[in-house]
Amino acid sequence: MSDAVPIPFHVAPRVILERLAALAAADCPRVVAITGPVGAGKSTLASLLSTCIVPTDAYLPDYDLVAPGERDLPHHADFPRLLADLRSLLSRRETRIPVWSFQTHKRTGETPRSPGDVIVLEGIHALHEPVLPLLDIKVYVDAPRGIRWSRWEHIERTGQRGMGVEPAREFFHNVAEPTFSRFESLYRARADVVVSNDEFMHEEVGI
Repeated sequence: MSDAVPIPFHVAPRVILERLAALAAADCPRVVAITGPVGAGKSTLASLLSTCIVPTDAYLPDYDLVAPGERDLPHHADFPRLLADLRSLLSRRETRIPVWSFQTHKRTGETPRSPGDVIVLEGIHALHEPVLPLLDIKVYVDAPRGIRWSRWEHIERTGQRGMGVEPAREFFHNVAEPTFSRFESLYRARADVVVSNDEFMHEEVGI
């Protein structure tokens, strides 16, 4: 387990940015990685830190090519492309990153991403081994399971993702939760900052 004492969500942006400021000056941008289970609030926290956000969801496999119970496993993610994109942004180059659709469950194209002084890598694979050498601060966001599902249900009911409530419910309970639980202790132990996010946050557009 991480030695980090959990901090509340509302102070997390300030704490993380202060930690970044305390690091030695560097010519290249800094990378903050944010992981946590589905619905923890990773996307919302990322949006409070930078406009240069790289979601690990963008590097998921085409679900049609992977058995249902394996779709979120990290060894199916496109880490070579993710590492190449992060290194490009660290070199301050505009970079085209994949677009992955929650409607079709596959990669549908690319989108430009402008570099920034802070690059945020956020998603379920953000603290997995291949990316660790590129990270400056590692963050784990957690929230109770019931609240996390409530957030995702709200997102689906309001059409923000388009997966549908019942497919999302089945995926949450049968794929997302059991898959992430296999890595939860490992990722939490790697975190420099642990964030507790137990409010509903229905105004958010990401989870």
